[in-house]
Amino acid sequence: MTRRTGFVWHEKYAWFDLGQDAGLVHPDGLSIQPDRHVYDHEVVRRFRSLVEVSGLLDQLTRVEPRKASEAELALVHPAAFIQSVKDLSDLPMGGEIGVFAPVPRGAYEIASLAAGGAIAAVDAVVKGEADNAYALLRPAGHHAEPDRSMGFCIFSNAAIAARHALEQGGLDRVALVDWDVHHGNGTQAALYDEPRALTISIHQDRLFPPDDGFVDQVGEGPAAGTNLNVPLPPGCSAAAYNEVFDTIVLPALERFRPDLIIVPCGFDAGHMDPMGRMLMHSSGYRELTQKLLVAADQLCDGRLVFLHEGGYSRWTVPYYGLAVLEELSGIATEVVDPYQGYATTEGLGLLPHQGAAIEVAAKNLSRVPQHG
Repeated sequence: MTRRTGFVWHEKYAWFDLGQDAGLVHPDGLSIQPDRHVYDHEVVRRFRSLVEVSGLLDQLTRVEPRKASEAELALVHPAAFIQSVKDLSDLPMGGEIGVFAPVPRGAYEIASLAAGGAIAAVDAVVKGEADNAYALLRPAGHHAEPDRSMGFCIFSNAAIAARHALEQGGLDRVALVDWDVHHGNGTQAALYDEPRALTISIHQDRLFPPDDGFVDQVGEGPAAGTNLNVPLPPGCSAAAYNEVFDTIVLPALERFRPDLIIVPCGFDAGHMDPMGRMLMHSSGYRELTQKLLVAADQLCDGRLVFLHEGGYSRWTVPYYGLAVLEELSGIATEVVDPYQGYATTEGLGLLPHQGAAIEVAAKNLSRVPQHG
């Protein structure tokens, strides 16, 4: 079945350029030759380019992004923080605002455009202008806490979009399913006391941030039970991710019954990504997308929005993204992922220690509020 899939992209997303470094960290002095920053803007450009040359781009519904207003950013972030981003963004060389959170010159405009692109994708789906949507955003957002940026993220795109949907979109409940290899600490922090939002993060245990993303973080006050963390051991393949969906994610969505599902979509759990140690591949991302499509059809009239997060392999991320877009739209292209066969551990299936970690996280499922 083909669907009207909205697609958000702006050329300025690829202009968020963190320049050169020693890959990720600042070494002492010039102890190693500078290299591209690991958060390379060419990843999103190559993703968008593959969608175009595959022929799929012309069959998607164009959704125009816009800059989020300060009032919209303030749905999550305090005014003083927003002003700090603006001030650093105006400096000739930018600055640093958090933990691994550079703010290059002009970043405020681009980060506002990313947050606004997330809002535009949600609005298009909620208003029925598209059946589902994918927003290819940069900078990412799921590490940005209300008063602190982290992990190359400036504004908390998914949390802002969720708040917008609840406050302006007329929705009662929103669920967020984050499968980035890193914990979605910013989304969690922004919505930790919000009973109308179910936040689920499936991530590599203690990868980043190393002191967050644990199973005992379940939400607080009236939102107790609405935050689910699924920290997984390194080396998980699609078998483990499918097990997480079947035993935790889908039952949690069934209990919570959201009006909209938002997916903070990072592809750094891929088997060739330099920033994670997981073993996902294109077929795995297809399978998870298919499961979310079924859940969205059953629970919220198909309303499903993907917001691009991490993913650092210039080789593989474009193929993963195209696979997700093919599933969302129901339109197959002739592109074949040449890296699919390199995920050589897939035949091992779900390993005992992986299953044990999933069982621990699944104990919180009964705490998710049950809506009729």
